Amino acid sequence: MDQFKSKIVRKLPDLLTNDWKNIFLSELGESYFHSIQDNLSNIMQNEEVYPSQEAIFQAFNLCSFADVQVVIIGQDPYHGKGQAHGLCFSVPSGIALPPSLRNIKKELQMDFDVFLTNQDGDLSQWAKQGVLMLNSILTVSDSKPGSHADLGWQKLTSLAIEKISQEKEHVVFLLWGSYAQKLAKNVDPQKHLLLCSSHPSPLSANRGGWFGNKVFSKTNDYLEAHQKKAINWL
Repeated sequence: MDQFKSKIVRKLPDLLTNDWKNIFLSELGESYFHSIQDNLSNIMQNEEVYPSQEAIFQAFNLCSFADVQVVIIGQDPYHGKGQAHGLCFSVPSGIALPPSLRNIKKELQMDFDVFLTNQDGDLSQWAKQGVLMLNSILTVSDSKPGSHADLGWQKLTSLAIEKISQEKEHVVFLLWGSYAQKLAKNVDPQKHLLLCSSHPSPLSANRGGWFGNKVFSKTNDYLEAHQKKAINWL
């Protein structure tokens, strides 16, 4: 375990770099947030944690609150080495596509009737266009899916969803599977578009409800209808 002992655990608020820091200002002083910090620090002394500290808030740092046009909600980061980089469903360039991401790429091809020459799994370009790619749980231990479900991250990420619902208009929420749909249950459907489908994981996708759902083109149609810029998903 000595390989973990030398890790310097940075203060979580220092990892936020844009207007989300002000959005979360009241939360950063709450006891549950200090608990996340302390528990995460303890875990990191004994286990490999993903994503890297610098990428824990990558979804927020690449997509400011002011720029949010679309929200995609995942559960927790990929738990394999090198896969997680702070954006739900996305992996760094050069990493093999996980099964759910392969199905996302397949649906993109079907939706826009194109052949994707770009099979890179890094979806950072989406985030930079205003797509908040948010896992409800922001960290995970190596090879232990769901291992940080009790740290308290959901309070912070639920607040982010609530703020978007309350303070913005005409945001598209892409809710893939029952987990995401429950997290967005309080989003105002009069102000925003909620596109619900099955999850892109092979088990769910092959049961129907994922392939052919056209969520990407539907998102762009809605954004353009409300004088917003369409997302370049390809």
